[in-house]
Amino acid sequence: MSFEHTVKDNILFLDLKGDLIGEDNGIDIIEVVNDHIQKNIQLCVVDISGLRYINSSGIGVLITTLTKFRNKGGEMCLLKPSESVKKLLIITKLNAIFIIEETESKAIEVLKNSLK
Repeated sequence: MSFEHTVKDNILFLDLKGDLIGEDNGIDIIEVVNDHIQKNIQLCVVDISGLRYINSSGIGVLITTLTKFRNKGGEMCLLKPSESVKKLLIITKLNAIFIIEETESKAIEVLKNSLK
């Protein structure tokens, strides 16, 4: 798995590609999240459109990320899940926990409104 991160308009954007199965990338993702939270970034968009597969460890990474932002008064949004990932989120009922959007502009709007 690979990932990239950028900050735009005080929002952390994570772009995940490949298979999210925890491994070393999970630790790297959490380190990036921690670094940005310490810089007072409260919002995060995680683009998961490039994910082919997520296992339980990968779900743990997403839940940990969400928890870290919410504990600091922030929020996280999953962006453009593939059909297979969307089904997994529904089966595990995680679609009720995560904000899931199909467009970046809608994700940004929802996140900014969450801080009001």
